[in-house]
Amino acid sequence: MNESLPPLSSLRMLLRWLWNSWRGYRLQAILNTVIGLLGVAFDLAFVWLVKVSIDTATRVDNRMTLTVSISLLVLTAMLQVGSGLLSRWIKATLGVRAQNAMQRAFFFRLLGSEWRGLRQFHSGDLLNRIERDVSDVVVFLTESLPSLITTIAQFVGAFCVLFLMHKRLAIIVIVVTPIFLLLSKIYMHRMRGLSHNVRNTESRIQSTIQEGLQHSLVLKTLERVSYVTHRLSLLQRELRQHVVVRTRYAIFSAGIMNFGFAAGFLLAFVWGIDDLRFGLITYGTLIAFVQLVSQIQGPVRTLTRFVPVFIGAFTATERLMELEKIPLERRGHRQTIQGQVGIRLENVSFRYTPTSRLILDRFHYTFAPNTVTAIMGETGAGKTTLIRLLLALVRPTEGKAELFNDAGETVSITSLSRCNFSYVPQGNTLVSGTIRDNLLLGNPSATEAEMYEALRLASATFVERLPDGLDARCGEQGDGLSEGQAQRLSIARALLRRSPILLLDEATSALDMETEATVIRNIMSQQKGRTLIFITHRPEVLKYCTHTLRLQ
Repeated sequence: MNESLPPLSSLRMLLRWLWNSWRGYRLQAILNTVIGLLGVAFDLAFVWLVKVSIDTATRVDNRMTLTVSISLLVLTAMLQVGSGLLSRWIKATLGVRAQNAMQRAFFFRLLGSEWRGLRQFHSGDLLNRIERDVSDVVVFLTESLPSLITTIAQFVGAFCVLFLMHKRLAIIVIVVTPIFLLLSKIYMHRMRGLSHNVRNTESRIQSTIQEGLQHSLVLKTLERVSYVTHRLSLLQRELRQHVVVRTRYAIFSAGIMNFGFAAGFLLAFVWGIDDLRFGLITYGTLIAFVQLVSQIQGPVRTLTRFVPVFIGAFTATERLMELEKIPLERRGHRQTIQGQVGIRLENVSFRYTPTSRLILDRFHYTFAPNTVTAIMGETGAGKTTLIRLLLALVRPTEGKAELFNDAGETVSITSLSRCNFSYVPQGNTLVSGTIRDNLLLGNPSATEAEMYEALRLASATFVERLPDGLDARCGEQGDGLSEGQAQRLSIARALLRRSPILLLDEATSALDMETEATVIRNIMSQQKGRTLIFITHRPEVLKYCTHTLRLQ
């Protein structure tokens, strides 16, 4: 995970990214803006009707009867309430849809990113970004920006009405605005860095919690629960310190601004009382003054609250932009090669970084079609790396890797040719859900008959004896099943994929020798035409292999 503070992107780049993202959420943003502007119009109308009603009652104004003015006042109040309820409904319904859409887009993009680029980020950090940062950006685009437009409209509208009533008073009240703009610029620059510290620490906390829950068995058996909990406590203490610093700075800045607002309100109030004493204004006008000053200063106060909202959105945007820098795998039509398929590696060299050691050095090998090959070697000899090269998770530093068939056709090994492989990885790779859900990952269109046949070949007929059969549930990573049962289900899932090359990475390590032999014989007898590759340490597997590749 990248734990250093990322460089602050230019404001232009952030705004361009937000603008491009906003295009997908225009409907909700426009609806929120329209309803907000209607609310502003109702608020100003309410102020004017209050003034008219008071002046009518005191016989200063006789433009309409008191009954009419009160009726209009009640109607306006009802419209205010209605617009507020409608706004809440739109935010609740369309807001969830917008957030789901962006989360889904980033989820799809991350799964389609290059494996090496994705591995630079901890899964807990990725989860924090795809949940928290996406939420911040969507709320900013669909709610905060419309609210900002509404706030500005309220400020301008209230100022214009006050200016028509009393020019000098309106100018005095608004004089604090340049001061606010100056302070907000300084405030935003400082708060941006503080927010980065908070969000990065939150990601580290989520990563620690996630790893602890995933590896609870290891922590229990090593008796390190207290140790990991102490690490979490240190991170939480660090987060608290960052939050305290940010909050202290925010409170200090808000205090200065609120002092200016209070001074402006008191000035307007005293000025209005003085004019009332000399008969320069009516009681209704004084009440309107107080309300309009509040409607001028209210938006300015609201604008101060927008500063941390903007900072949070910009911080979230920068973190999401980092995810978009992860290179994507090649996209396009799947490159399926027909017939019996083999693999050819020519002069392949590979290292993970420009300065790391060579894992493979001018490596040559051909997996002939319809053969059974065992790949063996000591730990660190390059077996895992070779698998990643075959599955196009990494690319050769030098050399060529390609698929070929008995008709002489060739296809370079890329993410587009991955469809020619069925893969059974090490360990328990089942997902939470039903056994059916797990099998359908291999082939979403598989019938029950095909699933039961795959289970038979994988010696996983225990499923038939379960009360719910294929719909029996298993927990995260196959919880509720033994390691051997989980491995056999993973093999069945791979058999359903019906790809010409079957790659099994220590896929029978949890099986007893008799079950292992049965599974291998079933695969070889019923999967004719497939090229089989076993990565194994088990000598039993060698009995069934036509070739052996030993890596050193």
